[in-house]
Amino acid sequence: MTSAVCVDVGSTYTKACRVDLASGEMGARAEVPTTSATDVLHGLDEAVAAVGGSASLPRYVCSSAGGGLRLAVIGYESLVTAEAGHRVGLSAGAQVVHVAAGPLDGRGIAAVRAARPDVILLVGGTDGGDASVLLHNARRLATSRIRVPVVVAGNSDISPSAAALLTDRGIPVTVTSNVLPRIGVLDPGPARAAIRSVFLRHVIGGKKLSRGRRFASLVRAATPDAVLAGVELLADLTGAGVLVVDVGGATTDVYSALVPDAEAETGPRRDVAGTLWRSRTVEGDLGVAVGAPGTVAAATTEKLTLNLALPESGLPPTPESDRSLAAAAAVVALRRHARGHSPGPGLPRTGGRDLRDVRLVVGSGGVLRHGGGKFVLDTVLADTAGGWAAPAGARTVVDERYVLAAAGLLAIDHRDAAAALLNTL
Repeated sequence: MTSAVCVDVGSTYTKACRVDLASGEMGARAEVPTTSATDVLHGLDEAVAAVGGSASLPRYVCSSAGGGLRLAVIGYESLVTAEAGHRVGLSAGAQVVHVAAGPLDGRGIAAVRAARPDVILLVGGTDGGDASVLLHNARRLATSRIRVPVVVAGNSDISPSAAALLTDRGIPVTVTSNVLPRIGVLDPGPARAAIRSVFLRHVIGGKKLSRGRRFASLVRAATPDAVLAGVELLADLTGAGVLVVDVGGATTDVYSALVPDAEAETGPRRDVAGTLWRSRTVEGDLGVAVGAPGTVAAATTEKLTLNLALPESGLPPTPESDRSLAAAAAVVALRRHARGHSPGPGLPRTGGRDLRDVRLVVGSGGVLRHGGGKFVLDTVLADTAGGWAAPAGARTVVDERYVLAAAGLLAIDHRDAAAALLNTL
């Protein structure tokens, strides 16, 4: 076995590439429309055939088709365990569609149901701390009509009892380590792995994207999860901070992998919900196609004074307006990523990121790959009015060949090949 085929099944396009596992060199690449209307395997097989993928070559597949992974987080306090769960969910490649804090009541259950999650992350209490809220919420979920898989990652002393309440009602449950074992200590790895496992076992097949079980057996991760794995490996290889902004048609994702700072974890200004040094945020209102109105509105709210040619309402897009939209989406998304967010009205911002020491900024997304990358990234690094300090002296590149997702897919089984692939950025 000398090669493997890596495939990203997106909502719009399916991208495939063939990678030499000995050298990490990327060979043929192909991009075809995702065939969600019939069976996503049709498009996947077409893309694999286009890069010369034979039946004998292993396939590494990630997917965001069908909306990807929709996650609801239910925690104890909005600023502590619920916020910690929110961050972990995003790092697992999920679209966090709902966050609840405190004991669930009828209205809270209705809100969870209305969010239509694929998976629920149930957290609450530090180890040895409060147990009542986690048990209460498990009991309310068990007696509701919500029948989706649950990952329990709260107070480890009581998590098995909470899981038993759900299991007794026939709800699939995975118990894993507490996401916040102690105040200020965030442990994302086990919950992230559990969410990935539940996504593969229960969600992919349930989205009716394909007949039979072959597609579900091929998928190894949600696409954002694979990309973050690639970003993490890139940061390990460079030993420096890495920042990625991915501007899509409907959403804009930001990934950052920073060098840990002991003072930030133990000092007087530490975040009670813990510090996630490798993280992702997703902005569902920022994009260049269906997300264009949200981008224009957000740019207006942020009072962007950048030299942007944003499209006028009703006029068809142009290459210049697409570049401006992408730049505006990237700037607003990075401002939000760096400044953090408020988990509720009147609550302080948490989860901000100090990006000053980032040494590599990577752009991704169709507009950036088709000639707009330099403009977008230069605009991002010139932003001095957004309440965050942009990286100084960082190198900028555009991931024109979808290297990050492919490297993330290969990182576990073929780390050397994945590393060599990342070195081509």
